[in-house]
Amino acid sequence: MKVRAERIALQMQREISDIIQTHLKDPRIGFVTVTGVELTSDLQHAKVFVSVYGDANQRQNSLAALEHAKGFVRTEVGKRIRLRLTPEIHFKLDESIDYSMKIGKVLHQIFPDGETDGGKSDGDGNP
Repeated sequence: MKVRAERIALQMQREISDIIQTHLKDPRIGFVTVTGVELTSDLQHAKVFVSVYGDANQRQNSLAALEHAKGFVRTEVGKRIRLRLTPEIHFKLDESIDYSMKIGKVLHQIFPDGETDGGKSDGDGNP
């Protein structure tokens, strides 16, 4: 992404996060965090990555509520950020946090004592 697109993406991330937290009153929306925004080079489309705390059912309900409210979110973003055309918003579920937690659990199962070097250390971090 170019510098301008990156700046706009960061501003959109802040604004969309604020809109979700303060303006959306849909009870289906759980604890949602906007983790990132990717803009196309022509600034016409924005992928908004969200992380939802909860089980698969809560994630799907929250994503459905966000899809239902994306017209409102786009209008609010257009009011807050002055652009010739407001990008079309596409909400995507960000599963990177779940993936990292899964990797952490696997590592903890493999190394339950927190040792990752197979016990070859002298305790001071030296092999």
